[in-house]
Amino acid sequence: MRALLRVLVLVLAAVALPAALGIPAVVGALALNEPRADGIAPPPAPVEHDPTKPTAVVVVGDNGAVVSDTLAPYEILGSTKAFNVYTVASDTRPVALTGGLDLVPDLTFGGLEDLVGGPADLVVVPAMPDVGRPTTKPVTDWLQGQANGGALMLSVCNGAAVVASAGLLDGRRATAHWLRLAEWEDTYPAVDWVRGTRYVDDGDVVSTAGILSGIDGTLHIVDRLIGADAAAEAARAIKWPHFDPDGAAPMEQAQLATSDAVVAFNSAFGWDRPRIGVQLTDGVGEIELASVFDTYGQSLAIDTVAVGTGPVRSRHGLTFVPRAGTGAGLDRLVVPGTTDHEALPGMDPVQHPHHGPGFAFDAVLQDLARTTDVATAQWTAKVLEYPVDDLTLEGPAWPWAETFRPLALALLGVFIGLGVFALLRRKRETRRTR
Repeated sequence: MRALLRVLVLVLAAVALPAALGIPAVVGALALNEPRADGIAPPPAPVEHDPTKPTAVVVVGDNGAVVSDTLAPYEILGSTKAFNVYTVASDTRPVALTGGLDLVPDLTFGGLEDLVGGPADLVVVPAMPDVGRPTTKPVTDWLQGQANGGALMLSVCNGAAVVASAGLLDGRRATAHWLRLAEWEDTYPAVDWVRGTRYVDDGDVVSTAGILSGIDGTLHIVDRLIGADAAAEAARAIKWPHFDPDGAAPMEQAQLATSDAVVAFNSAFGWDRPRIGVQLTDGVGEIELASVFDTYGQSLAIDTVAVGTGPVRSRHGLTFVPRAGTGAGLDRLVVPGTTDHEALPGMDPVQHPHHGPGFAFDAVLQDLARTTDVATAQWTAKVLEYPVDDLTLEGPAWPWAETFRPLALALLGVFIGLGVFALLRRKRETRRTR
């Protein structure tokens, strides 16, 4: 019995140190990826409205939304020039998209009503960090009103859970991100959740699978509302390599694998993760911005912060504000977009990931593999639901330093435990000899 107790104590000692240092690190890594808006931002620029065009809006919550879920549909719809496209929220204070990009919404819910005199034609619902919580009530109440008025809904990724929490998916087929589909099945059992497809069209509600599957769903909406040629042209405009004009192509349903433990090592033991400044510049593409903030952010191996000298307007008119005015304290600077803006002074090295050909995420995933490791880049692509079979990822195979740290801490815990046992044994022997 005493031997068993000793083994149990040593096991606890081996676990205690990694847990004591790793759990706070995980919380910190996730907090850095949580939406938060700091500082004061200007009001949004006045919107232009063409009453002859359908109106499409991307809704963001008071606690923000996932950056690619928000910006990719916006750019696709904007690139067609066939829609009035706006971002809407309960008010126009800045909201934070994941990765640390602060967006100034174009319109409030009331402002949209005043502008169009009724519901939008299309409402895009991205994933929100507080889905299912009372803080989403302004959004879910508004979604109910939009649906009752006849708006077409497009949920992106776990935006399907936002729509489900509004009661708008009961009795319908829908899909969402593979990581949380089982959770949504338990939480919203009245929904017929579908696996193994990039999007599901259920009439006036279209839902997409994880993150970049939202591109396929948005192109499908363009096909439905504008036409097949417009959808194909929009796919070419953003250089999306996986456009399927024949519908939602089936895909292998992703599942957690042993190699996915890489994200646990990165988040818990990546104590020296680099901090990258992402420079905001006028005219930058929305997907170009998303590719940097989402790729590095989803990896949990790199922290990002938006930097710049003031508010900027993106290619299709969104307003973003930086969180820092200089590159002080940053490891390097990334300048998204193909525009030739000068980098902030005093920063070295500076990267321009989008000066080459290809889809915006390609170069950023390749940089992630090069500067961290291939396993981290593959995990990130899996979370993004972006196929990388034809993309060359080169770099270290695995985050060995982050992997050995918990093992070293576990050994240290065992040695401490053995040392305590030795001290106790010595005390007992001392008492016996007296």
